Amino acid sequence: MRYLLLICLLCAGWASAAEQSPTHDFTLDNGLRVLLREDHRAPVAVLMVWYKVGSYDEAPGQTGLAHLLEHMMFRGTEKVAPGDFSRMMARFGAEENAFTSYDYTAYFEKFEVSRLPLMLELEADRMHNLTISDEDFFRERDVVMEERRQRTDDNPSAIAQEKLAALTRPGSGYASPVIGWREELLQLQPDQARNWYKKWYVPANATVVIAGDISRDEVEPLVRKYFGAVPAASAPVRLTPRLAAAPGERRAVIEVPVEVPSLYMAYNVPTLATHPEDFYALTMLSGVLDGGYSARIETKLVRGKKIVAGAGAGYDGVSRGDGLFVLSATPADGVSLQTVEAALQKELDALASTPPSQQEMARVRAGVLSGRVFGMDSLFGQAMELGQMVTLGIDWKMADAYAENLAKVTPEDVQRVAQQWLVPQRRTVGFIQKGAQQ
Repeated sequence: MRYLLLICLLCAGWASAAEQSPTHDFTLDNGLRVLLREDHRAPVAVLMVWYKVGSYDEAPGQTGLAHLLEHMMFRGTEKVAPGDFSRMMARFGAEENAFTSYDYTAYFEKFEVSRLPLMLELEADRMHNLTISDEDFFRERDVVMEERRQRTDDNPSAIAQEKLAALTRPGSGYASPVIGWREELLQLQPDQARNWYKKWYVPANATVVIAGDISRDEVEPLVRKYFGAVPAASAPVRLTPRLAAAPGERRAVIEVPVEVPSLYMAYNVPTLATHPEDFYALTMLSGVLDGGYSARIETKLVRGKKIVAGAGAGYDGVSRGDGLFVLSATPADGVSLQTVEAALQKELDALASTPPSQQEMARVRAGVLSGRVFGMDSLFGQAMELGQMVTLGIDWKMADAYAENLAKVTPEDVQRVAQQWLVPQRRTVGFIQKGAQQ
């Protein structure tokens, strides 16, 4: 009963928040889409500019180009000298950064709301007037190479994860790391970055999201003033989101200088973009397995049989193509990776043969909804969700129905997706164990 009460309270809170935070959606003549989310709790705002391009879109041999172009966007324009963008942000107390994923590249600023005109002017300027000199390009390429060295090349666990990730979604852009393969990064040239910018960084391929203490009457004229002046250009054609056919089981033993072995099991599954009807059931399935102290993996394998020292399950269901349902575990002392794999498989088999209980379902819903409500409490969380959904081709209004759709998931739905998607022909199994660096 307490879980049902918590769910009702969370759903009520979610609906109330949605009613109090109106969202405005319009498109400029040059094709730029704009989303405005009102939230008047404090005199601050978040501006995000999303581009529908990521490492998935890179041509063979050019991995890392999307991320490198992200670095170049801070190197200056015809009006703004290198480094001045960040210096202005610091001067006015703003926070700025960017990120590149497989499916998109986004830039953001957090600031006191009276600075919005400046932020709009700077973002509109670098959407159209970026300068990429040979000297700056090679300097930033070196920065990215160092970033890769620190985060991946000098980290045995990261190397292992990169190799495993290449197996999980073969034949697609998801098989290469976002930061790029080292050998290909070394060969990237300035003209490739210039062509990438010219092709993808156009208004019709972008979405501006502003969340904060704003109103449409005040903000729309500013957006039109700065971004409306950016020349129109055709948006490049991208593949329609789709779920690839089952690639067949893949297994790998990866020996790297780690002190503790680990197991990695990943399944190619649908996403919100490809199969929205299964997204919520897979979300619930993940929570049944690893949704807190009372979840099955924790109670049965960690504290119960003590087969694993630590384990978890996660579902990455927000992408343009295949998603991943991942189980990972570190064995307890004296337990083999084979034993751990068998134990995890037994838990999956149990869900495929018997639906979870209503009590489990209520507990998981409460946990998922509470995490979502708290995550959306920030302006950045709201802007992030709006931009991500639109950029992936998902109707942002679906977010308002999240609690409702989650409540519709039955125990039988969870059982069905376990049977349908967590099957050997969609599975990658990796044993990461101690050995020499390969």
